[in-house]
Amino acid sequence: MCGMPQQPPVRSTPARPARPDASMSLLTNVMDHSLDDGYAEAAARKQGDGGMPKTLRAKLGLAAGLVLAALVVTVGAAQARVAAPVVAKEREELIDRIDRETEAADKLEASVDKLRDDVSARQRAALEKSGGGGGGDLVGVLSGAVAVHGPGVKLVVNDAEEASSGGNGDPRETADFSDTGRVRDRDMQRVVNGLWESGAEAVSINGQRLTSLSAIRAAGDAILVDNKPLVPPYTVLAVGDGKNLSTRFQDSADGLYLDALRENFGIRTAISVEDDVRLPAAPSVIVRTAQPSTETEKGTS
Repeated sequence: MCGMPQQPPVRSTPARPARPDASMSLLTNVMDHSLDDGYAEAAARKQGDGGMPKTLRAKLGLAAGLVLAALVVTVGAAQARVAAPVVAKEREELIDRIDRETEAADKLEASVDKLRDDVSARQRAALEKSGGGGGGDLVGVLSGAVAVHGPGVKLVVNDAEEASSGGNGDPRETADFSDTGRVRDRDMQRVVNGLWESGAEAVSINGQRLTSLSAIRAAGDAILVDNKPLVPPYTVLAVGDGKNLSTRFQDSADGLYLDALRENFGIRTAISVEDDVRLPAAPSVIVRTAQPSTETEKGTS
């Protein structure tokens, strides 16, 4: 029986759904293979061997390194143990030396104080002998060789609260002090000279007794009295007729100069009359003079 050839049945299979990132194949490949193959193999080998050397030569090298490190640590500890007593001994010797030098300095200081007292006693004796009777006391007071106390005035001079650098070519700027609100050596010179002129019998600045040999100078920003630096505020004590001394000083040219400093530069001043002020003796009133030579000088005329 003839008939038409039979076609095989067609079976339809469902199509696989397309991946959402099918259009981003390059990015997908990069994400799936983020590590290069060579790096991946090296990482796998490292994880497999545990990082420890496998060959005999490598093991011997590692052992030698460990032995050398242990030897260095041992030698360092031994040297520190040996050097510790030496360091301790040197420290003790240094402490003993400091103690000895300190004791020697204390003895020298005590000797200086004793000699200073002896010199002061000899000076007072010489003054009494040359002055005769009670005149020696007056000479000692006027020369500053003895401590004095009595009525007088107290004058405090201090820098301005807000000292600032001046300008406009003020003559005060030409001195070592660049700050116009600072008290300077010539200011204190005028104050002291004004007190002497107004009738002061004895004057001191910050406990430093002034004599006819005293000098008030400047070194940098510091005021020196007989080469001893002073710091503000400067307290000036003067023995004399307190009320009259204060009035005369304030009315004098130097007192008016001090008022001008206060008004123009803000320098602070305060003067008061005191019933009793105490001034120490000057540390030294030695006068050094040249003596004529007794030897005949040889020369040609």
